[in-house]
Amino acid sequence: MKFTLGIEEEYQVIDPVTRELISHDQRIVTEAAKTLNEQVKAEMHQAVVEVGTNICENIQDARAQVTHLRKSISTIANDLGFKIGAAGTHPFSEWENQSITPNPRYDEIVNELQDTARSNLIFGLHVHVGMADKDMALHLVNAMRYFLPHLYALSTNSPFWEGRNTGFKSFRSKVFDKFPRTGIPGVFDNYAQYENYVNLLVKTRCIDNPKKIWWDIRIHPVFPTLEVRICDVPMTVDETICIAALIQALVAKLYKLRTQNLNFMVYHRALINENKWRAGRYGIDGKMIDFGKEEEVETKLLMREFVDFLDDVLDDLGSREEVEYIFKILENGTGADRQLKVYEETKDLKKVVDYITEQTISGL
Repeated sequence: MKFTLGIEEEYQVIDPVTRELISHDQRIVTEAAKTLNEQVKAEMHQAVVEVGTNICENIQDARAQVTHLRKSISTIANDLGFKIGAAGTHPFSEWENQSITPNPRYDEIVNELQDTARSNLIFGLHVHVGMADKDMALHLVNAMRYFLPHLYALSTNSPFWEGRNTGFKSFRSKVFDKFPRTGIPGVFDNYAQYENYVNLLVKTRCIDNPKKIWWDIRIHPVFPTLEVRICDVPMTVDETICIAALIQALVAKLYKLRTQNLNFMVYHRALINENKWRAGRYGIDGKMIDFGKEEEVETKLLMREFVDFLDDVLDDLGSREEVEYIFKILENGTGADRQLKVYEETKDLKKVVDYITEQTISGL
């Protein structure tokens, strides 16, 4: 198995003078599409640009593509008089002042979801891992749910919302929780059972297509992939690549166990949600629950155990260096920790925005 990757990142479009989110009237998308084709997309809010890699053969390919996309979008944005930023929420812009992109699909979502859609001014990272066998993909999704809070804690990058320090390391998922069909999914015994669920929702007009299932992890409705959607968009390329490498290694490890007739424990959603809440609130600084031991453990210690668990697949994937960047994150803090540090030192949210826009293109 190759475990190919696909990475999607959502960027903020920022006015360099006011540091507010600003509508770019899709000018960045129009310009970028000339060279990046389908790799750049408009989003519901006009202050968002979404990019996606092509299929990446390995983590080094993924790094090259994510770097190229960030660099290209940043250059185009600068030429048009904007900046881009990678953080899960903007520190002080208010969603009430942001324009929605005119598009029948978005009109329909806003019409149905009202203020939950209008206020959904958040920026995420989605990582796809190639898995054509749907039953295998479903088995892996069931097992991977346990590790979603670990990945989420590492990505936390949204401590501010509408000018307030929320007290959360990631407020983004609190905003998204207002949508239906979000969060940690339940367990499905097989793909047929999952298909029955989707068909029932379509039949009863809860959804018109399975793309409207927005769980933290899902089998992608179009691509032959499973998709992890729980993470805030990380501030730097290094962090994005580390998290993507962890997700790829996790798929490879659980696949290996399954093919050796071994299984990872599948835990109840209610239990995993306890860790998700802690991850959003404390990031990597708190404790999470080790359900095997039935006790609280420092999150940073669990992260080290997580890397140990993945150890035997890293060399085959060629991703040891990328995965071990996790130790740098544990040492330097997540995007949220660094945003909060800048705010503590300056008491100025505009300075936080400046830090985000600098870090977004750092090292490119």
